[in-house]
Amino acid sequence: MELIDFILHCDEHIGQFINDYGNFIYAILFAIIFVETGLVFMPFLPGDSLIFAAGTFAAIGQLNFFVLLVLIILAAIIGDTVNYEIGKHFGRKLLNNKKFTIVKQENLDKADALIKKYGSWAVFLARFMPIIRTIVPFVVGMGRLDYKKFITFNALGGITWVTLFLCLGYFLGNIPFVSDHFTIIILGIIFLSIIPILIGFIKTRMDKKKNASN
Repeated sequence: MELIDFILHCDEHIGQFINDYGNFIYAILFAIIFVETGLVFMPFLPGDSLIFAAGTFAAIGQLNFFVLLVLIILAAIIGDTVNYEIGKHFGRKLLNNKKFTIVKQENLDKADALIKKYGSWAVFLARFMPIIRTIVPFVVGMGRLDYKKFITFNALGGITWVTLFLCLGYFLGNIPFVSDHFTIIILGIIFLSIIPILIGFIKTRMDKKKNASN
């Protein structure tokens, strides 16, 4: 429940962090985005909503937009790179460990389907899909996707993802309607982000039924 509250009211929490920790807020935001993208067992941390909220605080001058832009892009790119290396060197061992499950099988299947369909572009597209964005670099690391291809789409995706949501927060966050209905807006962002996952899930179920009937 605390995590849900943090995601839905991340604007309030960021404001509290700024009051409590001052410029240390930049390190906190960096760490959250790094962990969300870099550790395959932490995909539930806020990403889109947190970046959007940070942009709203940059718009009112409480945070520096360009410092945020650089730091969060770095966090996203470095996080995915660490995730790739974890998958490359330890992925099979972690998945075969029967003592604990680090990734749900259904999420692994969704990541595999995205990679099979889009290849290297899956690294870019996954940036805009909560949970899946944390699993794809891990999976392509296990699959030993060429590192040059990975880092290219990793950087392209990280730059695009962060810039998009930070700018949305910066230019839209302080519109009265948006600020007055922040929770609804965040829910909308989350819903739009998971639409590709839902479409993929429905398509997979339909394909299974079709194959079963043949």
